[in-house]
Amino acid sequence: MRREGSLSGIQTMAVAGVFLAGFFLTVIFGAQTYREIADGQNRNNEARALLSYISTCVRMNDTAGAVSVSQVEGEPVLVIADGQSGYAIRIYRYGDSLVEDYGEAAGALYPDMAQVIGETEEFRIEELGGQTYAVITDAGRVLFGLRSEKGVAADD
Repeated sequence: MRREGSLSGIQTMAVAGVFLAGFFLTVIFGAQTYREIADGQNRNNEARALLSYISTCVRMNDTAGAVSVSQVEGEPVLVIADGQSGYAIRIYRYGDSLVEDYGEAAGALYPDMAQVIGETEEFRIEELGGQTYAVITDAGRVLFGLRSEKGVAADD
């Protein structure tokens, strides 16, 4: 009879072990799935932030002649003038990052002192006609139209 009790105990331990192994596998797969979802969401948020930041900068400074595109060493620079001060926000690609600096509108760029907006390997600006532009990055494309033609900010 002792043998039957011993065998029953081993079976009980085996069943408990199978349930425990199943529990650990569920936790491991769940954690891996959560990590993949969170990484995807972070990439999506970074992409949306990059494009919306550019659009917001333009809209906040939407005055007549405030937005222009220049070229420095073959790379586009989005220049957003700060009123009549002669200074501007300049957005351009440096290395693998899109950066922003503030300085004289026609002055030299300071990429070492610039603020990183986000990572991108592509940065193009297309003038679509009229007052409409498209900015293209790895994150996608954002369109913006300059609404002010008389020198008054659009929100005024």
